[in-house]
Amino acid sequence: MGELENTTDYLDYDIFEDLIPVRDTYSKKTPMEPLTIVQVVTALIYSITCLLGLLGNGLVIAIIFKMKKTVTTIWFLNLAAADFLFNVFLPLNIAYTAMGFHWVFGRDMCKVNNLLLNLNMYTSVFLLTIISFHRCILVVFPVQSQKHWTPTIAWVVCIIIWIFGFLMSSPSIVFRDTTTFRNRILCFYNFSLSSSRNDTGLGTQKHKMVTTFRFLMGFILPMIVITVCYIIIIFRLKKNRLTKSKKPLRIIVTIITTFFLCWCPYHTLHLLETDHRSVPETVFEIGLPLVTVIAASNSCMNPILYVFMGQDFKKFQVTILSRLANALTEDTINSVHSFSRKSVTKASSMTEKESILL
Repeated sequence: MGELENTTDYLDYDIFEDLIPVRDTYSKKTPMEPLTIVQVVTALIYSITCLLGLLGNGLVIAIIFKMKKTVTTIWFLNLAAADFLFNVFLPLNIAYTAMGFHWVFGRDMCKVNNLLLNLNMYTSVFLLTIISFHRCILVVFPVQSQKHWTPTIAWVVCIIIWIFGFLMSSPSIVFRDTTTFRNRILCFYNFSLSSSRNDTGLGTQKHKMVTTFRFLMGFILPMIVITVCYIIIIFRLKKNRLTKSKKPLRIIVTIITTFFLCWCPYHTLHLLETDHRSVPETVFEIGLPLVTVIAASNSCMNPILYVFMGQDFKKFQVTILSRLANALTEDTINSVHSFSRKSVTKASSMTEKESILL
């Protein structure tokens, strides 16, 4: 592929790194000039995210490996693993940003890096969806779900989620590409897969299809399922007037809310980018780096939420490791207590389980 001036219509915004709008290729100015401040801020936030993400998710993984494996801990283990994997490759994006968007890691790594970034998004949202569905089933069918939802089933579900997430991320392998532009190597989406201008319309259609598909499968549909699940949970709790501590429920609801707040601006701006001529250029020049780094920062937030929302957070003498373990084991500990109460009636024990399993 030649210079970008010859392939302008086939370039689109990157999912995570390509921050130069296609319209900039028509001008003779240096593309990164208006992005200098944003570039510095983005690289800084990426660096903080990487540090906290590797440390926090690494601790969560280490703690869970030492714990008894339950369905809940398996969900959290895979969620932490997805975020940890994302942060392992985040230094590539930090270097790309800090070097003025100059990709020096080769075309294959351009594909692999973006594949892993998308894989993190899909596996995270699918795991949050299955966690919500699982908790809903526990409330509606507490006895049956205890029998059928075993750790083995949870591992099988997680494996399916990882495979499905990989397949959903496959456009990165197909369309990811590199090219040289004004002495810089860019890592970008080449939806046309050709340097022929006759493919412009087809490339645009592929761009819209990939972006819309990602928006629906990675955001809208999971949000609908999660919302329905928690509406059912809330109504069931109110109906039974359960008064037990709902700390585990608040933790997972906060994690889900944080995920969608981080990713909503990203998906919104990329949908607008499919019709970029109707939006001022500066919106993408400034907005894309910011919404991307906000989305990426979600990968370090879950361990922080575990610590801050753990029931012993206010006891400052308790170590961070204890708070993490407490947040991850509340369901298990409370469930053990519930099964030790054999003197209660079946009806009351079922109500008790509904409260505990949240």
